[in-house]
Amino acid sequence: MEFERAPNDPTRKELPPLLKMALELGPLGVFFLFNARGEQIAGAFPVLQVIGEPIFLATAAFMVAISVSLAVSLWLTRRLPIMPLVSGVVVLVFGALTLWLHDELFIKLKPTIVNCLFGAVLLGGLAFGKSLLGYVFDSAFKLTDEGWRILTWRWGIFFFFLAALNEVVWRMFSTDFWVSFKVFGVMPITLLFTLSQLPLIQKHAISEEPAVDQ
Repeated sequence: MEFERAPNDPTRKELPPLLKMALELGPLGVFFLFNARGEQIAGAFPVLQVIGEPIFLATAAFMVAISVSLAVSLWLTRRLPIMPLVSGVVVLVFGALTLWLHDELFIKLKPTIVNCLFGAVLLGGLAFGKSLLGYVFDSAFKLTDEGWRILTWRWGIFFFFLAALNEVVWRMFSTDFWVSFKVFGVMPITLLFTLSQLPLIQKHAISEEPAVDQ
């Protein structure tokens, strides 16, 4: 078992983009579903009632879903995806604390900690000359080293923005609003940010033209 290879490594094995997206976003959808329909699900499966309120049921389902996602990714690629692995470890640790102490605070802190960790890792990597964002997006497009450096810097700052935003939302609004915001707020914001980087991506893209036989 190995970690995924570096960007532009010719031996790097990638999942199809849609499958990769499903594995990364699927657990979040499970979290939202179990929080929104927790009472109905617990009613249909009484054994789940011991877990408690919908937020705790959603936390347990989130932990299972993200474990399955990582297992499937490992099975398909024989390598562990670094950033989803970091997120998964934090989910499992803070999810366990949430269920053990029966305090939703810990699962609410998870996005703050994960985003701060990602931001620190990306910006810290740049300090050592490593553009680590390529581990996430290398399957979607190829960039020059300068392009990866600039994009990594921007994403590092954006992760810190998401961390601050999570702190504002969970402290000022209800739990149900926070869960909905994770799906219907953070995802559109992230999509808009991603689209705003297209000019940079186009400027530094590496064309993959087939070699011409002489």
